[in-house]
Amino acid sequence: MRILAVGDVIGRPGRSFLRRHLDALMQNEGIDFVVANGENASGGVGITREVCQELLSMGVDVITSGNHIWDKKEVFQFIDEEPRLLRPANYPGEPPGSGSGVFTARTGQQVGVMNASGRVFTGIHFACPFRWAAGEARRLRQVTPIVLLDFHAEATSEKIAMGHYLDGKVSAVLGTHTHVQTADEMVLPGGTAFITDLGMTGPWISVIGVRPELVLEKFLSQMPVKFEVARGPCQLNAVVVDVDESGGMARGIRRISFREHA
Repeated sequence: MRILAVGDVIGRPGRSFLRRHLDALMQNEGIDFVVANGENASGGVGITREVCQELLSMGVDVITSGNHIWDKKEVFQFIDEEPRLLRPANYPGEPPGSGSGVFTARTGQQVGVMNASGRVFTGIHFACPFRWAAGEARRLRQVTPIVLLDFHAEATSEKIAMGHYLDGKVSAVLGTHTHVQTADEMVLPGGTAFITDLGMTGPWISVIGVRPELVLEKFLSQMPVKFEVARGPCQLNAVVVDVDESGGMARGIRRISFREHA
């Protein structure tokens, strides 16, 4: 099985760029299943019902998220109704929605997808993502050998640690959140594909998707500044993961990154 995992989709520019390229990318790469992080897909933060359906209509099979999942308040009205939209499972308490699920690929094979948040530098008292992910992986592997984790975390060390912790227990650990694609994709010794960060899909003349002048104003003044999604040419960052359908371990992982000319 061949899985495409797309880095954080940033606002309308990111959605438009993904829409223009996803179908050809799926055909050229022989993709069976698509997961994309959509926590920034609506105006740069959060996700609305309309945008959620837009991403799913493009061919995205599962939308993962992160710390911005609640930024558009209407998400509370529909997240329970849309199992293909995941939120980090290790939020404290009992928030709406789900942090994992089993979905069907184009081949008919079932795929387990998990979404968790890191705790380092987040400012949120998340439950332990390591213990949750290990337990949930065991549960999902009773249904299917193919299980992926979108680990939405700030610290590279925490994401790398999660890769080693779940090595041999899941098909892939795919980091998101920092919007900069890392060059450390690998299949770990136990057979788990790993990358510290998928990167982002959105405007590349930006500071992680935001208009540079606004970010600079924030850094220089230390005053509140309303961020806006940048305009201009876009990029798409993703990985393709080849997974053995019988055992669920990865055979390979390859980065994809391309951009429009300025």
